[in-house]
Amino acid sequence: MSTETTQKDGTGAESFENSHTLDPAATTASQEEISGEITGIHEAYRQEVLAGKKAEIQPRVDFAPYRSSLLRHPTKNLHHVDPETIELYSPAFGQRDVHALESDLTIQHNGEPIGERIVVAGRVLDGDGRPVAGQLVEIWQANAAGRYIHKRDQHPAPIDPNFTGVGRAITGPNGEYSFTTIKPAPYPWKNHHNAWRPAHIHFSLFGTDFTQRMITQMYFPGDPLFALDPIYQSITDAKARDRLVATYDHSITSHEWATGYNWDIVLTGSNRTWMEDEEGDH
Repeated sequence: MSTETTQKDGTGAESFENSHTLDPAATTASQEEISGEITGIHEAYRQEVLAGKKAEIQPRVDFAPYRSSLLRHPTKNLHHVDPETIELYSPAFGQRDVHALESDLTIQHNGEPIGERIVVAGRVLDGDGRPVAGQLVEIWQANAAGRYIHKRDQHPAPIDPNFTGVGRAITGPNGEYSFTTIKPAPYPWKNHHNAWRPAHIHFSLFGTDFTQRMITQMYFPGDPLFALDPIYQSITDAKARDRLVATYDHSITSHEWATGYNWDIVLTGSNRTWMEDEEGDH
């Protein structure tokens, strides 16, 4: 069993001492305990739906198996702010700000990144199925070893010097977008002992200003970690969870080049895509 610990280096940042000693903070709950909590919450929700409760299509603000969910939302009364003041600090995005090549994460460095090349394509739609054109779509992800290019990610997996893992695009007239990238790998996180996140890509969508930002995650079909992940399982409605999973699409797949996945993002309505708190970092 591979385990890990962190220590403070001379700069105060966290670094991994080795991959065989576990951080005591990560042993407070086992995967079996977390899975048991998830099952209990989902069963209670199922009974509520049978009793006539409306389906939940968004994650619960407090979801106990996802330990830090308690810290990811306001706990005190909200205060009014001046909307004009907020707008002064909000960037404006336009077609000229985003180059077409920014949507290809495999050509951003001098060499080719390691891993399975994929194309992720789809449409951004409103609740009535109408395309949303001119939408800024940004993505970020781990590499093929499950490592982010970020100072907070120090787990012992290799960094790919030819893969930064960020890209952006503007939706076309039919709401279409497309990214060429590398399929990310699962990675460990400190929610509980032996906790692993399913492979996923983070998506950020902007409206007409910075205050209209929504963030979500796209997953890959058939991932064995779905049932074990409290972030994915924090969405108690199974159909809503399923909408986060992309579909393999052979029409997007390119001959001898890349496999393809289709994933549409619905912004409003009962079939809208789950969006997370901007403070989430997993």
